[in-house]
Amino acid sequence: MKEIKAYVHRDRVADVIAGLKDSTIWGGHKGDARHNLAVYLIRAMVGTASAEDRHYSTELGDEVVNEYKLELICQDAEADEIVQLIVATARTGTALGGWITVNDLVRVERIH
Repeated sequence: MKEIKAYVHRDRVADVIAGLKDSTIWGGHKGDARHNLAVYLIRAMVGTASAEDRHYSTELGDEVVNEYKLELICQDAEADEIVQLIVATARTGTALGGWITVNDLVRVERIH
């Protein structure tokens, strides 16, 4: 099993989620329970972001960018296709449009 984490620009997150849910790897049906997707609003310290995306955080004492972090778990054989789908739908055209990490999971247990 693999854990995929993607850090996506706030303007691209809806397209990424729609692309995942509509893909055959996801199941091709909205609401398919084969995969779980967690979405978090995060504040990242990214200096290369455009001025319109940067905001000053009084809590952190620095400029931050609002982004979204997506997390999902998938079968090993599905990881490459999911990563490519995220890359295609999250593309911003800038030098740093986000990050994707893929990690091996030692054990995964469903809670029933």
